[in-house]
Amino acid sequence: MKFNNVTHIARAHQLCTDGYQIVFNDALSTIWSAPNYCYRCGNVAAVMEVAEDVKRRYNTFTAAPDTDREKPEFASNKDAPDYFL
Repeated sequence: MKFNNVTHIARAHQLCTDGYQIVFNDALSTIWSAPNYCYRCGNVAAVMEVAEDVKRRYNTFTAAPDTDREKPEFASNKDAPDYFL
């Protein structure tokens, strides 16, 4: 980070129960944008906003209630491969 004059790294694609995680003395953020991943993790999701002054804000959200959405057919297929969990 010092060599490249970077003060913060943002990354994604690792499940965070609270939607995001900040580690290494505020040097790295992980953002996860899929609420209730695979319809069974119960996690919150997040979107990171970066202002012009480079301040970060994490907006978290939950999945839509089951009554307000339609599951894709593969989600209810018990024979579907379980790649991630």
